[in-house]
Amino acid sequence: MSRLDLFIDRMVSQRACLDHAIAETAAMPGPVFELGLGNGRTYHHLREKVSGRPIYVFERAIASHPDSTPPDEMAILGDVRDTLPAALERFGATASLVHADLGGHNRAKNDAFARLISPLVEPLLARGGLMVSSDRMYFDTLTELPLPAGAVPERCFIYSR
Repeated sequence: MSRLDLFIDRMVSQRACLDHAIAETAAMPGPVFELGLGNGRTYHHLREKVSGRPIYVFERAIASHPDSTPPDEMAILGDVRDTLPAALERFGATASLVHADLGGHNRAKNDAFARLISPLVEPLLARGGLMVSSDRMYFDTLTELPLPAGAVPERCFIYSR
């Protein structure tokens, strides 16, 4: 499979999983967390599709397209090893939806990072909340769910509390 095909599968899966998770959590009051902004495509999508819930972005430094940049008060800047534990203190287990696109090209590095952040993300999710990730995560108390129609296996994952 070409790298272009892999990218397309990832993007199609990401959109299908995000749209599914947004719909499934629409009645929940808790915030939405976007882990990693990049150029802001998924943040822009979340902003267009999510209503009535604040969307917080966790990023080391903002470098997104101007149309896809969160307001300063919605950006939580720094290393996730620091910002996720601080978010737990600030928000508790209230996140209705968490999205992470670890997105690098090195699968071993992505897997190591997923193992690092899984225990930091897990306590943030509210009961009934969903976690959507581009990489397999490693949770003790969350359940991996079947993918919605249109998503390609192994290109996106959904977890539930």
